[in-house]
Parts: sequence; C-alpha cells; structure tokens
Amino acid sequence: MWSSAVGFLVTLTLCLLGAPLTADAQLPAKVARIGYLALVEDPRLVEAFRQGLRELGYVDGQNIAMESRFAQGKGDRLPALTAELVQLHMDVIVTFPAVADRAAKNTTTTVPIVMVNARDPVGTGLVASLARPGGNITGLSGLATDLSGKRLELLKEAVPSLSRVAVLWNARTMTPDFEQIHAAARALGVTVQPLGVQDASDIESALATMTRERPDALFMITDVLTRMYSNRVVDFGAKSQLPTMFEFRTPVDAGGLMSYGPSVSEQHRRAAYYVARILQGTKPADLPVEQPMTFGLVINLKAAKALGLTIPPALLFQATEVIQ
Repeated sequence: MWSSAVGFLVTLTLCLLGAPLTADAQLPAKVARIGYLALVEDPRLVEAFRQGLRELGYVDGQNIAMESRFAQGKGDRLPALTAELVQLHMDVIVTFPAVADRAAKNTTTTVPIVMVNARDPVGTGLVASLARPGGNITGLSGLATDLSGKRLELLKEAVPSLSRVAVLWNARTMTPDFEQIHAAARALGVTVQPLGVQDASDIESALATMTRERPDALFMITDVLTRMYSNRVVDFGAKSQLPTMFEFRTPVDAGGLMSYGPSVSEQHRRAAYYVARILQGTKPADLPVEQPMTFGLVINLKAAKALGLTIPPALLFQATEVIQ
C-alpha cells in the first residue's frame, strides 16, 4: 500500500510539473494589473517608471503585471489601445503624453488614470483642480511658470548674437504657449518669427520659410503634432546651421542643441508613487496633481561644435547634463 501511495504522489508531481503554465499562473494569486499607454515607445521612460515601482516594492512578474501599449506616433490609435487595456481589467493606467491622457479619460470613467507630464490639466479639462482633481484621473503636471522666458534666456546665453528666433508651434492647440514666448522675447529684445502649423503638411512649408527668411535660432514648442516631426526639425537645424531649443531632451539626444524643462524621466519614476497610493486604496480624486519639481538643462556639445558655437562655461555649469 505504501509503495502504491508513493507511486501516486510521484505520478501526480510529474503531471503538475509537465502541465503548461499561463502568464497568470506564474504570478502570485493577488497581482495588481498596471497599464502603460504612450504615444511613442521610449524604453528609457518605461524603465524609469519600472524603477520607481521597484523602489516601492512592486516588481513586474511578482506582485504586479504590466501591460504596455504604444501608438507609434499615431494619436488616432490611442482610444482603441486604451479600450484594450480597459478590457484587460487594469487596476490603474499610466498615460503619456497629454494626447494619451485625453484618450484614456474619454474611454473610461472608472479605471484610475495616472498622467505623466500633463501640460495644463486644469485648463484642458482633465481635472477640476490641481488640489482636488475629482473623477478618476490624477498624476503629474508639466505646467510650470515662466519657463518660456527661461528657455529664451538660456538660448540667448548660448547664442549671444541672437536677435531673431523662429518659433514652431501647433497653431490649433499651442497658441497660448506661443504668446508667452512672444512676450518673453519682447522683454529680451528678440524678434519672433512665428511659424504656426496646423497639420503635417505645414511642417515642410515652415522649414522652407526658415530657409528663405533665415532666423538666428529655432525654438520648437512640443505637442503631439510637432513631437512627431522633432527628428525632422533636428536634421533641418543641423543642415541649416541653426541652433535649436526644445522643451524636452529627446530631440537633443538626436542632435539638437539644447533643452530645458521638467525631467520626464523623473516624472515617470514619480508616477510610481501615485500608482502605489491607488493600489493601496486611495482614490485618484483625493490625490493632488503634482507640479514639476525637477528641471533639466541638457546641452549637446557635439551639436554646438558642428554649429561653430562655443558654449560659455557659466552656461555649462548650469547644465544638468552635457552630451559630448
């Protein structure tokens, strides 16, 4: 009888070991499901978010399961991708940038949403207020005061002869940002060459205008439209010997001259805090939206050398990162 029992246990163990395991079966019984929705895939930002989760004790494959969806630069795909995440019963969805915030908010009123670097969440109606966002969305704002003036000051410090700057922006959605830059330029004694675009076909026309009416530098305001063509703008600036200023560092990594703005990587890491609070039971409506606390000046010295620019030591001292 004893040998029969041993044989049964051995057989049962072999059967269990040989049985196929689904992804869910490999995880603990209580696993939080976290969705990540973005316009484009940036592994560095995803890793910053994962790092923030790990610091708080959340590890993918152990006590959380992450599902990522990327629209590959096509904003019209975001609603369907959000719907996929909702159907997968996510406990919370993290969104970046603003166009993804909007797609998620329009798709679900029940799944908690944590936005990263929302440009103006109150002004665009994503939340009721920063202190009490209400609804199912909270997170981190990218809105900070007087950054336009600071960016122009930094650009003029890098290019002392700057007297005329071309500003490329989406005239459908970003005119208030352009007006801030225009006001800051007047205070600095710099003339603005306005290059408002409304769709993809306007981008090449704007670049052609700069070729004809050559400015001293180019400042690009980032939104879903201009972000898609940032590499094209970087290439144009390099070939046209135009110093370029951006709000975020990604175009500088690609060869642009400089950027100044909130650290999007740090905001992704910080988004993990919001996710953890929600998983622990706090409602998004009760989590104040956080304004940026960390700003970065990134300077590409290789680009400066190609432009024949010598970046002043005092400006290099201010930089949070210098790309050699």
